[in-house]
Amino acid sequence: MFSIVKTIKKIGNSKGIILDAAFLEMAHLKEGDQLSVTIHEGGTITFTPVKDRTVDDESFDQAIESVLEDYSDTLTKLS
Repeated sequence: MFSIVKTIKKIGNSKGIILDAAFLEMAHLKEGDQLSVTIHEGGTITFTPVKDRTVDDESFDQAIESVLEDYSDTLTKLS
């Protein structure tokens, strides 16, 4: 686990925290990534990356083929 202190600063008409490149790299984040922000009782804030759940056709086909291969005997018995 890594902990760092950041200061809230004025950014335009808003307030924000600047996340430097090293911090983003350690968190496996990049510009444009979405974060879910949860504010807990007591004021603790948790940022959780929102993972893209889309799957391309090729990956889907490979996953289906793998399942069919791994469970072919079971699927044959069930049919």
